[in-house]
Order: sequence, then C-alpha cells, then structure tokens
Amino acid sequence: MRYRRSTTPGATYFFTVVTYRRRAILCEPDTVALLREAFATVKQRHPFRIDAVVILPDHLHCLWTLPPDDADYSTRWMRIKSHFTRRCAVSLKTTRSPALRHKREQTIWQHRYWEHQIRDERDFERHCDYLHYNPVKHGLVTQVADWPHSSFHRYVKNGTYPPDWAGHPDLIDTVGFGE
Repeated sequence: MRYRRSTTPGATYFFTVVTYRRRAILCEPDTVALLREAFATVKQRHPFRIDAVVILPDHLHCLWTLPPDDADYSTRWMRIKSHFTRRCAVSLKTTRSPALRHKREQTIWQHRYWEHQIRDERDFERHCDYLHYNPVKHGLVTQVADWPHSSFHRYVKNGTYPPDWAGHPDLIDTVGFGE
C-alpha cells in the first residue's frame, strides 16, 4: 500500500516524530542541543517557520509553516533526523550522557512520522494547545509552564497564553492526534 501525504505549498503542518522503540533520549541536555543544531542547520538550506514545538523524552511535536512555493517537509525531516543521528554517533565517543552512551545501534528514529495539514485557525489553536499540554498529559510535569523544552514560554511572552495556562484534558480534543 502506498502512503499518501498532503503536499500543499506554503501550508502549516502538525508533526509527531518518535524515537525508535520509544527510547527516552530526547530531553538529555546533549540531545536537546543536538536537536536545536539539526533544526537550525536544516532551516538554513531549507527555510521554514517553527510555529510551535515541544520535545518530550521519546517524541516531539511541531507545527511548521513552509514557504509559499514549497511543500517538501519530507526532505526537511529526513535531513533533521539524519543530521541528529550523525551528530549523536560522534557524541557517543565523547558524551557523558547515559542515554547516548547506551545507544549502540544506529537507529534513533522511527522510520515514519505523523503529519496533519492545518485546515484553519481553530485547527491551529487546537493542535497548539495539544502540543503544549503534552508534557502534562504524559505525567512529566503538573503545569505546562514547568516543562522547559517547549515553545509555550515564547507564547506566554507574546501574550498568547497566560503564564498559569495549563489547559484542561477534558477541553483538549485528542481525537485524531498521532503519538
């Protein structure tokens, strides 16, 4: 069966990207820095806007907007994953991070990722709320503001969310979200 993805130039997309076998390696200080580097490196050659992001131990969620004439998020994800994986291989030799030291095989990421094209402003808000609430949903913190690896703090700074926003699990529609 051939898997079909949405390919609308200039669209905004929600992504879920998961580590291989859900290994909890993404929130180590070394890996957060490598993820930032991978995103920044890829954005230089293949521009896109990161509207929102949250990094959890074994997966991450992002909202991206692509340039008006571009729908190729697949290349961006391939390059981000590849850059991160290569840099992790180098870091294995020098890092003190237990999560990376115990990472012996080459595979870091699941082969596929989940994507959803944002339909309208309400869809964007719903996905943004879901993304930011995710650390609470997974029991990593009790308040959204306590999770450091999230664009929530940028959204508070620009006035989109109040600092004490935590969302409420009954108000966040999780039907159709990939994890």
